[in-house]
Amino acid sequence: MIAVLKPNTTEKQLESLTAWLKAQNLDVHISKGHFQTVIGLIGDVAKVDADLLESLEMVESVKRISEPFKSANRKFHPDDTVVDLGSTSVGGSAFAIMAGPCSIESEEQLTDIAEKVKASGATVLRGGAFKPRTSPYDFQGLKNEGIELLLKAKKATGLPVVTEIMSPSHLDMFNDVDILQVGARNMQNFELLKELGKTKKPILLKRGLSATIKEFLMSAEYIMAGGNTNVILCERGIRSYDTYTRNVLDLSAVPVLYELTHLPVIVDPSHATGVARLVRPMALAAAACGAHGLMIEVHNDPINALCDGAQSLTPEQFDRVVKDVKKVIEVTR
Repeated sequence: MIAVLKPNTTEKQLESLTAWLKAQNLDVHISKGHFQTVIGLIGDVAKVDADLLESLEMVESVKRISEPFKSANRKFHPDDTVVDLGSTSVGGSAFAIMAGPCSIESEEQLTDIAEKVKASGATVLRGGAFKPRTSPYDFQGLKNEGIELLLKAKKATGLPVVTEIMSPSHLDMFNDVDILQVGARNMQNFELLKELGKTKKPILLKRGLSATIKEFLMSAEYIMAGGNTNVILCERGIRSYDTYTRNVLDLSAVPVLYELTHLPVIVDPSHATGVARLVRPMALAAAACGAHGLMIEVHNDPINALCDGAQSLTPEQFDRVVKDVKKVIEVTR
């Protein structure tokens, strides 16, 4: 249930109403927009007298909602969430471009790629230190050493960094990482999500391989229920029966999510297609359909990459993609 307050509501009235609602064993989520304040009621709202609530002087309207995701719901929070990264941001009118290697292999490799993607317009450096792989015999990443190399590249370029976290026990290693990524396989690792909810770090949450949009948003809800509202959603393709692409990039999810949630949504065309030549057209389509950003894998030697070389762009290819994406943004927004 949500209650929309009248524009002239005072802080004293808001405090009084909040105290009354909490006395009824309800959690209260307050969202203050530019033009109105919205109160979200979480808990057993069946016993709440909606007519009585709406009759109060400061209340403009009361609505019951059926979606189980409350904190992530746009009805609770009509204004877009913008995740601040210091030198840049994700959400709102900003368009984020996250780029870098799927896996960090060496200091030379990462530094070279970081400098080149920044020159092309990347706003965030991505790099995998911990790599969840289908086969236990595949390269699993440099782990803590990889994080140290990522932070060196951050210092050298000034770019904020994003990398994947796989376990709550690793949190201390990620103190200086700007965005913690939850991979598709961990989208429903609820114990991990709960721990990330206790942090204030921006969280990049990737959609699971077979997750519905509702399940995707409920995973975001786990993080936000813990108090962390800095969540970025990432559409990275879902599994299907077709084998011509690695996954099916569900671009329809972008406008649907925009209707349902205030959280920013970015698109990962690299993992979605698994084929480097398909990254550019899907990146352009993502920009056209309203995504708040892109996550693209870039490698300076894709043929010899230790992980996902087939879907990685060269720095030169990435530069072209960024230029074309900017043209699409100019035309469509």
